[in-house]
Amino acid sequence: MRKQLSLFVWAVAMFGMMPVMAATNTGASGASSADLTNPPATRTRASVNYEKYETRSTTRTYAAKDGTGVYYTQPQNRSAIYSGSAASSQNTMQTTRAETARAEAKRKYYLAHPFFQPLQGRFGSVTDLAYTSNSYDIKLTPLPGFVLSDNSAKWDMSQWAVKEDLSYGITDKLAVVGMIRYQNSQYTMKWSDPATPNDSMRDSGIDLYGLGLQWRVYDSADWIATLSGYYQYQKDIANMGILDLKAGYKVGTSTIYGLARGWWVGFKGNSYGNGVTDGTETLFIAYKTDVSNAYYLEGGVGVFTVLDEDWTLNLEAVVGNYDWHNQATLKGAIGWQPGESFALNLYGKAAVWDSAEGKDLGFWWSDPVTTGGAFQQLGTAHLSNYSEWTVGLQAILYF
Repeated sequence: MRKQLSLFVWAVAMFGMMPVMAATNTGASGASSADLTNPPATRTRASVNYEKYETRSTTRTYAAKDGTGVYYTQPQNRSAIYSGSAASSQNTMQTTRAETARAEAKRKYYLAHPFFQPLQGRFGSVTDLAYTSNSYDIKLTPLPGFVLSDNSAKWDMSQWAVKEDLSYGITDKLAVVGMIRYQNSQYTMKWSDPATPNDSMRDSGIDLYGLGLQWRVYDSADWIATLSGYYQYQKDIANMGILDLKAGYKVGTSTIYGLARGWWVGFKGNSYGNGVTDGTETLFIAYKTDVSNAYYLEGGVGVFTVLDEDWTLNLEAVVGNYDWHNQATLKGAIGWQPGESFALNLYGKAAVWDSAEGKDLGFWWSDPVTTGGAFQQLGTAHLSNYSEWTVGLQAILYF
């Protein structure tokens, strides 16, 4: 890493992605935290999931949406099904006088349903493999007294993550769920001046784990509602408490639902944002300073429908406030379930609007020679052309 402030290594994390709740790799990597009065004990990497808790959201960028739906829910009563009749078979009886036909409805629990959870004594497993991309342009404005040889760049983050959610039905209405995630991320700062080499770094390892309870509060022929609570820990970043409420109305083979989620995020430092370090030198892009915790809130609507006996469709729109910025996302998922105990769910999610566009964030620098190991603000970073999207595949088992 260069020692002079004019050519520093810079990596930033994505802003709040993930949480596709009935189907996302939840835990998006989240924002990093730091103590701006002392050098943070950071690893060589930067920062920001799902929904599952698709957890929003890596140079570790707060997937604060991580908390977003740490697990989906499935039918509660063995006789009541979320999706209703999915297919029919016809039996024809012929007599010498006439023919009559009788349609027999076939029902099954749809594992990709946003209200899925295992019944008493059974397990549900959701293995979520997801790829996330986040990028935006940055314009740097130095404070008086500082000079930068290159003041504009494009930030690009790509991440592969595998998240496992394993749940167990304590009763038909109450289930416990545990989760863990492994991620492999690449961060690149592409400087506008060809004479300035691009800076990049890679980070990998287990970065998220948690535990929670899911309670199917109500389930009738027409309505269904669940209330869930989770604890999640994002390594080196924060502790999170998540509350998730969903309610749906059943219409034929579809469920139309609304959702509301909230996070309490307790950071390990007194500031949070995106940062990168090589062990001795650190650059930190601060979302907020002099803060120890934050609150995230989101709400949305969705529809889950059975296309035929083996295929399902889930569409969802969510708007959220993530402390320092707001975001609107759209998600779509296609599910294939050939039997009662196995399903594949292919999903995609993208931010269609984010208030991070046009924001000015502070950027800070720390190194043992220039700043004596303390953080010093160098200027501001103006964000534009924000982009964030995720695609993933879930393998769901019910046993």
